[in-house]
Amino acid sequence: MAQFIVLFDVSVITVALPSMQEDLGFDPANLQWVVTGYALAFAGLLLLGGRLGDVYGHRRVFLGGLSVFVVAGVIGGLATTPAVLIAARAVKGAGASVLAPLALTMVTTTFPEGHRRTRALAVWTAVSLAGGASGNLFGGILTEYLSWRTVLLANVPIGVPVLLFAARRLARRDGPRRSGRLDVPGALLATVALALITLGITQARTHHWTDPATALPVAGGSVALAAFVVFEQRFARQPLVPPSLFGLPGVGWGNLAMLLAGAGFHIPVWYFLTLTMQEVLHYSAAQTGLGFLPHTVVMLLVGLFATPRLMRYVQARTLISAGALVAAAGFLWQSGVTADSGYLDGILGPAVVISLGAGLVSTPLTTAVTSGVGSADAGAASGLVNTTRQFGGAFGLAVLLTATANDSADTPAAIVDGFGHAFQGMAAIMLALAALATLLPAQLRPARRGLRPGGGPSQVGADHGRSAT
Repeated sequence: MAQFIVLFDVSVITVALPSMQEDLGFDPANLQWVVTGYALAFAGLLLLGGRLGDVYGHRRVFLGGLSVFVVAGVIGGLATTPAVLIAARAVKGAGASVLAPLALTMVTTTFPEGHRRTRALAVWTAVSLAGGASGNLFGGILTEYLSWRTVLLANVPIGVPVLLFAARRLARRDGPRRSGRLDVPGALLATVALALITLGITQARTHHWTDPATALPVAGGSVALAAFVVFEQRFARQPLVPPSLFGLPGVGWGNLAMLLAGAGFHIPVWYFLTLTMQEVLHYSAAQTGLGFLPHTVVMLLVGLFATPRLMRYVQARTLISAGALVAAAGFLWQSGVTADSGYLDGILGPAVVISLGAGLVSTPLTTAVTSGVGSADAGAASGLVNTTRQFGGAFGLAVLLTATANDSADTPAAIVDGFGHAFQGMAAIMLALAALATLLPAQLRPARRGLRPGGGPSQVGADHGRSAT
């Protein structure tokens, strides 16, 4: 549920932005900071958030991040000025930067590699996908029939029970930890680098890539990122991202694949689908929210039930390639929507195909990118996974918006063409993901690792897995 509300909060805010602007008197140029402030804090602090759990304990840091997230949501929902709302969203992003990697970390450290971890990761990824889709679903309904404030306060009735339940049920002993202190210089460099690059990419939505408002943050972030890599490799006693992680077969190529998956599935698809339903098909906010219901249902069904069973017999990289190709077909279908399209051919049909592809990709990709990571580095690996996905979403959206900038005239035909080109761009990203997935390492299937009928690995299978790692 913590993972659900993090992804829910990313997407739920979009439909409510016009109501926020009208109620609080936002300047149009500053309205984007409701989204950008959250994105900067979230992306910039993800590596640090994941590593905090390795150093100070997963349970303690998880509860702290969840508390910050819930309290910031209350402040944002009660805000009476734009400045308070933007600040609350930024603080909420900081809390999310701890929750997202720690939720994944606790899954990978609780379940050993094999079918049980696959099932657990299937739940995690299905909830992640459903969280993003549900944000659009409930955002429109809450905004139209209640208030934009309920969009921000909606996490409270979920977050408070989760906080109480987690405090009572999570294990107090977190397993292996990294001794010593947190890598503060590395954390500062990583945070500055990711925040500046994310800021520059976000600015590219309204400015050209060569505009100083875009180019300077990207250049500064790139320099900080290079300094971070050098510091981590040569000077850090306990690196924020241990270089040894990239020696694992799935981490390097896997995170690059996660970047592409984020560029297609994470933010751009919800952004352009929302605008397509409202500006092309002229749906109301509530109708737009209900339009996302098929995405939520199909992703949950495929992610929870179909994909874990397929992974018993099919290599993860094969499923990733197949799912990416299916999603590409769905995006191409979606690119053909026009003002005359009905719901069945304009939204429902493409939704089923796109969501089927997303459900096939997500669990195998998460499994591949976390395979072989030890418990002491699980937080760092999870922070890296979430960082690449979040950064991929921001980068993909900026690139797609730039690619369709020439089509941004206000005529209905130009709007339809622009959105069509955006979905075609997502299809191209999925084709690249399908090709890249073939470079991921092959993984032992559970049947070859000596699974006993009860689901636990036999000693032979466990030894084989350790030697392979």
